[in-house]
Amino acid sequence: MAEKTSVVTTERFASGMTYQEYIGQVATNKERFEDFYKNCQLSSDDKAFFSKVAKMPNGAAKVLVLGEAFCPDVLRGMPAVARIAEASGMEMRVFPRDKHLDIMNEFLKHGQFQSIPVMVFYTKDQHELCHWIERPELADKEQAQIEADVKKANPGATEQEIRTKMREHTGPRQLAWQQESIRDWRQMLAKKLGV
Repeated sequence: MAEKTSVVTTERFASGMTYQEYIGQVATNKERFEDFYKNCQLSSDDKAFFSKVAKMPNGAAKVLVLGEAFCPDVLRGMPAVARIAEASGMEMRVFPRDKHLDIMNEFLKHGQFQSIPVMVFYTKDQHELCHWIERPELADKEQAQIEADVKKANPGATEQEIRTKMREHTGPRQLAWQQESIRDWRQMLAKKLGV
């Protein structure tokens, strides 16, 4: 079976924004990006792991992030990947989803949803190693439970009222979910690269 051809060529990857360029042009949630970046904790073990996989001959030398600044999962995830790229020497490029739907179409969640962020790890020669979409499983479970609890406690509330009340409960979980994302990326790369 032939390998699928990606729209993300070496040249296309290089055309993406660096994290700093992306943050520099963000009009929404810039402070939240900065807070998640500042508060992201990489352990010395995390730094050693990501540095090791970035330096392997066919390791994760590059990471592409597809996202939009309005999305809470992007606000939490993209700064963590930026920290990993800085600590490991990975080359990171950011693409706004809505301007790069051809890339998004390669990484649809369950083959149909334009869920973000998408993190795609590549070798230095632009071969995809693995990708990750949206949020860790723990966040999915906890968010679903929080939503169910909020709806039960607030019968008749509007969708906007539900979302506002949910943020009160999900806010304290954000850094834990960020750590869970980092664990996901480590496990995914460790499995793919046999580390």
